[in-house]
Amino acid sequence: MKITNAHQRRYDKTLAFMAKHLDEGSSLLDLGTENPFTPFLKQSGYTVQNTQGENLDDDFMPYAKKEVDCVTAFEIFEHMLAPYNLLKNIKSKKLIASVPLKLWFSEAYWNEIDDWDKHYHEFEAKQFDFLLEKSGWTIKASEKWISKPAHPFGIRPLLRYFTPRYYIVYCERD
Repeated sequence: MKITNAHQRRYDKTLAFMAKHLDEGSSLLDLGTENPFTPFLKQSGYTVQNTQGENLDDDFMPYAKKEVDCVTAFEIFEHMLAPYNLLKNIKSKKLIASVPLKLWFSEAYWNEIDDWDKHYHEFEAKQFDFLLEKSGWTIKASEKWISKPAHPFGIRPLLRYFTPRYYIVYCERD
């Protein structure tokens, strides 16, 4: 996958957010398979383990019990039918997660061909906060950011210049 300017901006914002909340060299369990962001995590000094493509709605327990400094989940929970189960059972005391926000002017992403490539949820920030709190997490910090479109022609691309698309949280558990 080619890293676009939009990807690079999102990666830079994510890494800056992480640096505020995690020690250099922290061990991470990144939910989701290795992806174009993984090398950026490793280059930033984190030790990264990824999941192997399992259906995390059904087969999450081996990962929930992993002993790591932090579990990360970057745009993965919207692909799960029931993220509550995994979130409730994570052993780690820290979580950094990001989700795409529901946009009032755009339908949820839905790939008609690939079953795994659908957004079952596109959260409003308050919905994601509620999910985290109900599953035992305390939100310590959060940020939203805009994803500038590659071609700002048309109403929806123009609205994306002003409407936050991504939401990231840092959470802790006792």
